[in-house]
Amino acid sequence: MLTQALFRALDRKAIWVIGIFLAVAILVPMANLLIPPGQFGHVPTYLVSLLGKYLSYAILALALDLVWGYCGILSLGHGAFFALGGYAMGMYLMRQIGTRGVYGNPVLPDFMVFLNYSELPWFWQGFDNFWFAMAMVVLVPGLLAFVFGFFAFRSRVTGVYLSIITQAMTFALLLAFFRNDMGFGGNNGLTDFKDILGTPVQAQATRATLFAATAIALALSVLVCSKIVNSKLGKVMVAVRDAESRTRFLGYRVEYVKLFAFTVSAIMAGIAGALYVPQVGIINPGEFEPGNSIEVVIWTAVGGRGTLIGPIIGAIVVNLGKSWFTTVFPEFWLFALGALFVLVTLFLPKGIVGLWKQIFGRHRAARHDPTPKASADIERGEDPASFGDAQPRPAE
Repeated sequence: MLTQALFRALDRKAIWVIGIFLAVAILVPMANLLIPPGQFGHVPTYLVSLLGKYLSYAILALALDLVWGYCGILSLGHGAFFALGGYAMGMYLMRQIGTRGVYGNPVLPDFMVFLNYSELPWFWQGFDNFWFAMAMVVLVPGLLAFVFGFFAFRSRVTGVYLSIITQAMTFALLLAFFRNDMGFGGNNGLTDFKDILGTPVQAQATRATLFAATAIALALSVLVCSKIVNSKLGKVMVAVRDAESRTRFLGYRVEYVKLFAFTVSAIMAGIAGALYVPQVGIINPGEFEPGNSIEVVIWTAVGGRGTLIGPIIGAIVVNLGKSWFTTVFPEFWLFALGALFVLVTLFLPKGIVGLWKQIFGRHRAARHDPTPKASADIERGEDPASFGDAQPRPAE
């Protein structure tokens, strides 16, 4: 009964997307572990880790889309929540090194021994337990977002001003984590990880498991976001995005709606960061760079904000292009990224998903309802029957 009620609340296309990522979580690790190298269908371990990193980015882009695409909050600081979740995971991994570090200290990480720490700082206590670290992955970004959002939304800070202060928050954290006396490894960050849950981080099976966990987390993120945006709360979020003053005059506590979406989004970003760190093997203050948060905005815009599936596509496509472009023309990547954002804004304002909907909708209208009115609607890009679409359905 519970399962039936859950799936009744989901869009059919959302179920398909969730099913695809669950299948990917099974098939890619099987292709890596069961098919011998050199044979058709084998997925190399390095590619598994690379794809896992892309899926972590997809969760981050989806988190941003929840607040930007559906609530109208353009956050330029989501990289901070991503990095905080990554640091929580990195602290757990550092505590697992034990006596295998360069200095052989069973308690203090190598960078603390090098900096002459006499004891483990209080905020590192408990990170030798996986469950505690996972709790911090959720609580630290969520608490920061809740406190930040409470004061920002209560003060009715909106638009470009809100975007600026989210970026200022990220830059402040960047400067703080760069300091050696903060106890987070300074400029070098946290690295040289050995084990996770008692298994070697570099092992092939561990890499495949981390990929599967990331794909499952992405599927669950789509499930959660789809449930939210297709509920009554989701409709209120869209109303806040499109007409905040009217929504407030109707009696809704707009600041609470924004605060809920912002906090959930930050928790998702923290989980993405926690999955990212063991797959790339390092976390440092560079993850707080404001430019990283701006890249997330570009992924979301390229894929199509307000569609849920769009940011996932945008994150994967843009990062695939980045991997190729930085190999062939590394010095021109930032110029290409800026040009991509400008071109998408001018010619594809609804992103890749919006273009697909327009093309598909035109063909569907030609087959089933080739009336002048239907064709005109399609030309305007109106296709309400789409997964996670934030646009209101026209009256029938």
